[in-house]
Amino acid sequence: MVKEQYLESIHLIERLHRQFLEVVKGELERQDIQDVNNVQAVILYNIGRDELTVGELTNRGYYLGSNVSYNVRKMVENGYLIQERSTHDRRSVRVRLSEKGLKLHQILDGMFTAQAEKLGRDITSETDLDGANALLRRLERFWIAAMNFPIRAAF
Repeated sequence: MVKEQYLESIHLIERLHRQFLEVVKGELERQDIQDVNNVQAVILYNIGRDELTVGELTNRGYYLGSNVSYNVRKMVENGYLIQERSTHDRRSVRVRLSEKGLKLHQILDGMFTAQAEKLGRDITSETDLDGANALLRRLERFWIAAMNFPIRAAF
């Protein structure tokens, strides 16, 4: 029984992530923003006011399983990100949001704020979300540990 519940949880996480990206895509379409895709928009949102290297984007998980370098390059080309060599380490390239990127960040932030308010009124409580987040963090730690110490099936 636990195996079926575990596999259902994995499928739900995957579907929720895809659905979340569809929601972001819908907002981009409503705003008539066509030069950035939903994955890039989420990366941009997560950068926020920070200045990060591509490696930091990857380590923080902001890449969502896609090619970070490609997405960064496209966002630079389309004016959402400013890319500069680090003054301390010339091999390192840092990115930050441009004015255009900050405007998109504000649009997404407004969307997330409205969704969170509706979620709190109509769908669930803060306590429920805290519990769900705690469970997801435990699953994340389990999977990280499984990568380092693979669990072998007994034969």
